[in-house]
Amino acid sequence: MTVNTNVKYQVLKAVEEMPQNVTFEEVMEELYFLYKVNQGLQQVNTGNIVSHQEAKKQIKTWYE
Repeated sequence: MTVNTNVKYQVLKAVEEMPQNVTFEEVMEELYFLYKVNQGLQQVNTGNIVSHQEAKKQIKTWYE
């Protein structure tokens, strides 16, 4: 799935692939997940990323 894929298509496909007894909560969780993945892909495409080394440094500060 690419960032440029039509959002409506992504949503419809995700809903179609869910079981018949899906709840509204499950639908919303899946759509939120897709939204966050799309945001992450957009950040990667614009170069808004953190290197693995930098991420490790930042995580270490959480435990100090």
